[in-house]
Amino acid sequence: MATADLSSYDPDIIPSAGNMKFGIVVSDWNRDITWNLLDGAVMILKKHGTFDENIIIEHVPGSFELPLAAQLLYENNDIDAVICLGCVIQGETPHFTYICQGVTQGIAQLNLKYNTPFIFGLLTTDTLQQAIDRSGGIHGNKGDEAALTAIRMVDMKRRITD
Repeated sequence: MATADLSSYDPDIIPSAGNMKFGIVVSDWNRDITWNLLDGAVMILKKHGTFDENIIIEHVPGSFELPLAAQLLYENNDIDAVICLGCVIQGETPHFTYICQGVTQGIAQLNLKYNTPFIFGLLTTDTLQQAIDRSGGIHGNKGDEAALTAIRMVDMKRRITD
């Protein structure tokens, strides 16, 4: 079980995001959780200099739709990274496994296909309480972590490829 606070970080290692543009795709399934992830991601992006007009948000029905939505968002906008936010909670059937594997593989493929950061912000928890704890609860907010990862990856890509 994770004990780290996902929202704790050294702000000195985070570059300015003032000249970066981000897409965020968020699942509306488990929206009490996912919208907290979204709030955390947007707050972090703004805190590090991203302008409101450089944050494009799209909602999708569930987590399985995240990879396609992320691809469409990237292909139809001039953005530096896409943050994918969702939450899948273990149930009584193998559905959890299939959804998590599909989303994970889809997001990984997008990173390599487009040579662009597509950030994995999918909570995969055993219980609702674990999801609450990771979406603004005792373990911080995975949305914060996803936004910080996006900023750092855009910066790294620019440093390496420019």
